[in-house]
Parts: sequence; C-alpha cells; structure tokens
Amino acid sequence: MSDFINKLYKNQALFYKVFLFVLTSVLIVYLLPKGGKFKYDIPKGKPWQYENLYAPFDFAILKTDEEIAAEKQDISRSHIPYYNFDTEKPERIKEDALQEVQNVFPDSTLSVYETIIDDFVTETINKIYEFGLLQESERLEPDQLVYLLKGNEASEVAYRRILKQGEIRSFLNNEITNAGFSSFKTELLEVFFNSVEPNVTFNNNLTQKELESKLNNISYTRGIIEQGSRIIAKGEVVEGNKYNILRSLKSEYESQVWSQSNYNWIIVGYSALVALALLMLLLFMRKYRTSVFENNVKVTFIFFNIIFMVMLTTLVVNFNIDYVYVVPLCILPLTLKAFFDARLGLFTHVITVLLLGFIVPNSYEYMFLQIIAGIVTILTVSELYKRANLFISVGQITLVYIVAYFAFTVIQEGDISDMKPEIFLTFILGGLATLFVQPLIYVYEKIFGMVSDMSLLELSDTNSKLLKELAEKAPGTFHHSLNVANLAEAAANEIQANAMLARVGALYHDIGKMHNPTYFTENQTTSVNSHDELSPRESAQIIIEHVIKGIEIAKKNNLPDRVIDFIRTHHGTTTVYYFYMKEKEINKNAPSEDFRYPGPIPFSKETAILMMCDSVEAASKSIKEPTSVLIDNFVEKIIDKQLEEGQFLNSNITFKEIQMVKKILKRKLKNIYHLRIEYPE
Repeated sequence: MSDFINKLYKNQALFYKVFLFVLTSVLIVYLLPKGGKFKYDIPKGKPWQYENLYAPFDFAILKTDEEIAAEKQDISRSHIPYYNFDTEKPERIKEDALQEVQNVFPDSTLSVYETIIDDFVTETINKIYEFGLLQESERLEPDQLVYLLKGNEASEVAYRRILKQGEIRSFLNNEITNAGFSSFKTELLEVFFNSVEPNVTFNNNLTQKELESKLNNISYTRGIIEQGSRIIAKGEVVEGNKYNILRSLKSEYESQVWSQSNYNWIIVGYSALVALALLMLLLFMRKYRTSVFENNVKVTFIFFNIIFMVMLTTLVVNFNIDYVYVVPLCILPLTLKAFFDARLGLFTHVITVLLLGFIVPNSYEYMFLQIIAGIVTILTVSELYKRANLFISVGQITLVYIVAYFAFTVIQEGDISDMKPEIFLTFILGGLATLFVQPLIYVYEKIFGMVSDMSLLELSDTNSKLLKELAEKAPGTFHHSLNVANLAEAAANEIQANAMLARVGALYHDIGKMHNPTYFTENQTTSVNSHDELSPRESAQIIIEHVIKGIEIAKKNNLPDRVIDFIRTHHGTTTVYYFYMKEKEINKNAPSEDFRYPGPIPFSKETAILMMCDSVEAASKSIKEPTSVLIDNFVEKIIDKQLEEGQFLNSNITFKEIQMVKKILKRKLKNIYHLRIEYPE
C-alpha cells in the first residue's frame, strides 16, 4: 500500500496532466455541434471530383438566400396596409360645421340662403368622409389597395379614394365652384377649415402583424429529391441547381435527428479527434518544450486558452454565424508568444483552429484564413510591450483577412458582385478586438503567476521601490547591477535570447547585498574592511548568504519566479575563491564545499549570460592598467574557468553562442575603459 502511495506521489504531475487532458477533451466535445459531418466538400464552380452521388434519402431542395430575399421583397411590396376609419367623427364634424355656418355667415345672408348653405355643407362633408380624410404620412401608389377598418368590418379601397389633408383645399375649391357658391367662397372655406379634421389613421400594429404572418409562412424549400435519384455525376461542374441540391443535402444531413446509437458513435468520433489533436500538443511540449511540459501551471494555462477560444467561437456561432470573424483568435498566439515563445504559440494556434473547423461552416476557408493570420501575428509582433508594434500587427492581420476573403470569393464566384461588404467590417472589428490582448495578459499574470515582457518592462524601471532601496542602501551594488544589465542585454541580443528578461534579471540579481552592504567591496567607502575582523570561513558565509537573502527579499516583494531564477543561479556552484585561498593559507586541507555557493547552476541562456557578465564586470574592477590584450585574456580566462567547472551544462547554450558573448563583453569593456587598438611599434 505504501509503495502504491509513493508511486502516486511521485507521478502526481503526470496524473494531473492526464486529468487535465481528459477534462479539456470532454469540455471541447461538449461544445462541438453533435450533428453528423457531411463527408464531401462542395467545390462551387469546379468539377465534382468524387464518384456519382445518389440521394441517400428523400430531402427538400432549399431555396437560395437570394430567392428568399426576393420573395420577401415581393410580399412586402404587395402587402395591403390597414387603416382605421373613425365612424363617429363625421357626424360630430357635421354638427360643428352647421354651427360654424351660424357663426361665420351674417344674419342677412342666412335669412335668405340658410337652407341652401346647410344642405351644401352637409353634402360636402358626406363626400369628404365617404372614404375618410387622412393626414398623410407615407405616400403610396394611387392604385395601391388598402384595408379600411370600420369597427369589425374591413373593406378594400384604392388608396387614391381616400382624401388626403394636403388635397382638401383644392377639393373644397372645386366643390364650391361647381355648386355656384363662389360668392360665399371665403366664408365657406372658413367653415370647413374650422370644423373638418382627419378621421383615417394608419394601423401599424395590425399591418406589421399581418406582414410578419405572411413572411413566416414563406416556404424555404422548392421541390423534393427522392431517395436513389442521381444528384451529380463525376466530372460535372458544381454550379446552379446542382450546387443548391448539394447544399440542401449537406444541410439535411447535418440537421438529422440521430438515433441514440448513431449519436453515441458521433461522440466517440469527436472524442477521438479532439483527444488526438490535444495529444499532439502535449507530445510537442514534451519533446521540444520540456520546461513548459513539466510545469503543470503552464500546461493548464495553455489548455485554458484553447477552451476559452473554442467556447467564445461557439457562443458567437450560436448567436449569429455572420460574426464568426469578430472572434479575435489571433489573441491566442500573441498571448502564448508573450509568455513562452513563437513556435509554441503557432503550434497551439494551429491545433485550436483545427478543432474550430468542426464548429464553423466553410471550415477550409475559415482554417486557411485563421492559420495565415496566426502566422502573420507570430512573424510581425516582436515586442508586444511597444504599443505601436501591436497596432501595426493588428493592421496587418486585418489586411490578411481581407485579401484572403477577396481571393476565396473570386475563386468561388468568378467575380466580385457577390462579395458582402459587411464581412469586411467583421474583419476590422476582429482586428480591433485583438488589442484586448494587453489587458488580458495582465489578468493572466495575476491568475497564473506568470510574467510577460510587459511586466519585465515595468520591472526594468530603476525608479521602482526595490531598486530605489538598493540604490540607497548599496549604491556600489546598484551601479554594478546597472553595468551588468547593459552587458547582459547586449549579449542576449547578440545570441537571440530574451534581452528584456536578461536585463531585468541582472538589475535584481544582487539585491541580497542590501542585508550587509559594507561586506562587499563595491560599497566600502572607507579604507576599513569589514572582513578584517572575521575569519575567511565567516567572510565566505556572509558573501554566500547574499544569494539566500536575495531570494527572500525577492519573494517578499512579489518578484516573478523567472526573475528570482537569476538570483538563485548567478553564482551557480562556484567557490568564493578569495576567502577559500585565505583559508587554505591557515588550513591546507580546508574543504572547498564550505566556500561553495549552493546553486543551482544556470538553466537557461539568459541565466548563463548573467553569470558571465556578472563575473567579468565585477573582476574587471581589479584591472589597474587595462589594455586591449589584457581585457581579451581576462574575459577568456574567467569564462573558460566557468566552462571547466561545468556551470553551463544545463543552460542550453552552445559553444558558438558563448564565443559570441565573449566577443560582446570584450568590446563593451574596451568601450568602458576607452581603449583603442594597440598598433605595433
């Protein structure tokens, strides 16, 4: 039992990866659409490359989007609108008009013509309200039919039969003239204008409800293809009706309600493909990115990003398939490049795009665009912490999307008339959404405890609290750290290592000297040496202790582990040689282990660079009369000694790169000491 527990404990990291692998596979399969996958590509405008295709079952032919749009337009154009006719208003208006006659006409006129005038006014109002008076808001065609709603009854009339408020003056003028009342025109117009008002209003609610009912009853299919019918023969060009039938078959196939047995087999198929894709990613990390593979937090981070992108794309596809390119998929390679490297970022991006091919329509087109965009992202963004670089990259990504979409449309349609301008807007929105990568990286740093170049840029600020404290307590060490940082950055640039990481590591590598600053020569401002009263062994322990104290201070100030690694490794397992030799003068058999730094030795190119730069910069202060030859020999001697002691065995740095670092250090030191080439006598 204890052996089993021990094995379980030793392999807990592996068990966690297996659990993470299974969990991620399950989540992605859960998010994938569960319909069957049509096994043929439909190459519009190209010959059918497969064998003769026969209908596997009865299915309806779907109308094209253009046919449906045209049908909807015809329905909207021919739809009869509804108007409400107020039946009570005419009677009230007639009474008001007769009262106005009494108010407007003088008594002398009324005594002679009252009956004639009243009859004319009544007859005219009856004519006005025969089909009603409308305060016109929308102008329809004169012969357009409309429904007039009088209570619960609706009657069809031509739109021109309804009198419009803008036509009322000319109508009244004609009626007055035809009736021979021109002499009373002014008074009669005043009577009508004071009493007449619209009684017909547009019923928008009923009109829209009726229109929606008609639109909802549109048939989206036309005709049936019977089982066994030949759909297309090998070599036939896929266009026109053939293309529509194939598209209909694909839609019907993928939307079928599967039996429980078929459904289970589909789940098995999806699970196998998803697991295979994720397994390839794990194998890639295990073979080429061992440090990432062995760190479960980093593996979790990568898998989380894959799930996040799959989930986001699924949500957008379910909401509206037209917005699929708004999803900023290029955030994935950008994020992984910021925390790891370009190759891992691109490999993960490709795996994710392959998984998304199950979700989106036109999967080949989608995968081509996204993979090309991912490659452009990896190649163009070199320093993410520089905002200008990110904006330029976003512009290039958007341009790639637009060019690729244009090319696909031309290939499929043969011209540009069917190109959808709105798709370009989704590309632009997707590009702008990529700018969200910077705040997202900040959130990831806080959640997963990792560090990106943007955080390193903040840490490189010499006005930060910790570096200010170092400058106050140990000014000599601070100056030494600045010099080492400059040397390390130049060396890292030369061998294509992470220059920003090397610089930040160099700035903080000696913060442990703040604990006992006067025990280090660069901080001694007087001729009194603090080590004079100590034994060589005690002095060595104080010197060695600055590594341990540095780690404590770094953790207390929440420095990232990647920076603390520089503090741990900058002396590797070398000995405090000066005090070791002094001890040997007293005791020839003194063990070197008591004077050796605890390590570990450097395990990256950047930490190896720091060890070289730190040793060379510190020792260079002891050169009293530097010359070009002396500096060359001096650099060679120090770095060769570190090589002999095996300090760079774990750092993945080549001999060629070490020679390049030597060359940079020699040149930089000569610049510091203002040396020129020594010409022969």
